[in-house]
Amino acid sequence: MNAAAYRIGTVAHSSGLPVKTIRYYEELGLLRTVGRTSGGYRLFAEDVFARLSFIKRAQSLGLTLSDIKAFLEVYDRGEIPCDHIKEKLEEKLVAIEAQIQQLQILKQELQGLLSGWRSPTQPLEGTICPILQPVARS
Repeated sequence: MNAAAYRIGTVAHSSGLPVKTIRYYEELGLLRTVGRTSGGYRLFAEDVFARLSFIKRAQSLGLTLSDIKAFLEVYDRGEIPCDHIKEKLEEKLVAIEAQIQQLQILKQELQGLLSGWRSPTQPLEGTICPILQPVARS
């Protein structure tokens, strides 16, 4: 066994993550144990902290656990996953740009609705709020 092995509780405390999350990451293959104690507690090598830091940072950038797992698999093969990460981040940037455009359109629509807002004084048949539901004219 490695010289430095950390019980799951220690890993949870040091990383600020719940034990349940660490178990989940292990189930997904993002983390690997180096064995168990005689009492059955999971033991992790010291690299668990670097991996958890990487996972947290990648998630904060909007990458999925599936993406992160793929990067860690590349790393575990002894390769540097930076090119793969760059490609995913570029894809993420394109998706964010599209979301920004959709939000700009929504913003304009909301501004248009609010600019001429006049609350009706009486209910209109067939509508809940005529500003959101224009009355169909025949």
